[in-house]
Amino acid sequence: MTDPAPALPLFAGYGIELEYMTVQREDLSVMPVVDQLMKEVAGEYVSDIEDGPIAWSNELVLHVLELKTNGPVSSLMQLPDLFLTEIHHINSILETMNGRLMPTSMHPWMDPSLETRLWVHDTSEIYDAFHRIFNCQGHGWSNLQSMHINLPFADDREFALLHTAIRLLLPVMPALAASSPIMEGSLTGLMDTRLETYRHNASRLPPITGLVIPEAVLNQQQYQDEILQPMYAAIAPYDKEGTLQYEWLNSRGAITRFERNTIEIRILDTQETPVADIAIAAAIIGVLKHLIAGAWTETQKQTGISTEALAEIFLDVIKNAEQAVIDNRDYLAMFAFPDRRCNAQELWHYFLESVTFDGADKNHHLQSTIQFIQKHGPLARRITNAVGTNCKRSQLEETYRTLCACLDTGQMFEGID
Repeated sequence: MTDPAPALPLFAGYGIELEYMTVQREDLSVMPVVDQLMKEVAGEYVSDIEDGPIAWSNELVLHVLELKTNGPVSSLMQLPDLFLTEIHHINSILETMNGRLMPTSMHPWMDPSLETRLWVHDTSEIYDAFHRIFNCQGHGWSNLQSMHINLPFADDREFALLHTAIRLLLPVMPALAASSPIMEGSLTGLMDTRLETYRHNASRLPPITGLVIPEAVLNQQQYQDEILQPMYAAIAPYDKEGTLQYEWLNSRGAITRFERNTIEIRILDTQETPVADIAIAAAIIGVLKHLIAGAWTETQKQTGISTEALAEIFLDVIKNAEQAVIDNRDYLAMFAFPDRRCNAQELWHYFLESVTFDGADKNHHLQSTIQFIQKHGPLARRITNAVGTNCKRSQLEETYRTLCACLDTGQMFEGID
């Protein structure tokens, strides 16, 4: 038996996961065929396919497919092209089924109560348990697609540095990544409707999600005592077999996987093309490096801001994205921001001027993509502009057909009427 590989140190590797919907080619309705898609490739029903550098995985529902780096990568630079190549491959198979992949983090007119189809093959006992306890026929379970960023740490010291920095930055991440302004055919008034539904999906048992922003913890034992054990205790009466009592039950916006020494950021909506997702990841990683280096404030001070204060900022950013006003002086002081208030777009502009984003020095496209998002707003803002205030079904279909084309061609969506 070989010894497990040593844990990677901070920023020595990255894992990226992107989730997409399978939809009907003609009318873009959800198409629950991910199991058939994977059987077409593997010859049998499987939950994972390792297809070179990008792997495939099933999700809770049959219309969502996850693409992910096949292990950690040392650089983000090649990932947009690798993901795009895989998307082309998948779309070529789905075309024979009269389907295609759709980007963004929510289907704009799906009715989960009628259209949810859960995964029914291997590991289905996990999904069955979730469904029995929480009823997964809701948007917060069956109509959400996100990007996950997995970042490694080598020991408790690195965990404390990374967890503290991620916790501090989480509230303003949707200002870049929000892509879900529409649900059930209507504008919701929120730029990140996915996160609003997500934060309520386990409300029956509050310790599982908390305030989405994780608590300030500085080592593995404290994490076990303050986050994991209360969560396991809350679900135990409903999960007597212990099917769900693992680290991945945690539904906060960033969860720690001590089994592989990584923290997984789960708060980011899927974008219209992988280059946008990877550019956002590069920007976030750049800011995290700056925070961990103590360039603005030392880690001890970063832990001082309450989870409630961070959650308040987060809720405003869910609603207003880049236009959310931040006037918490203690929060802005964590970044040595020179003014007493700003909006989230201005704060990210300050970040962009202050840090070097991973891969941006070698991939100008990442830098120009972030600049595009800063100029035109997050995808949710551009979708809102495109569909107009009336949000007619014909305009919705035209907009999301264009977004599907963006996914296939690698183009950014401008969203200008």
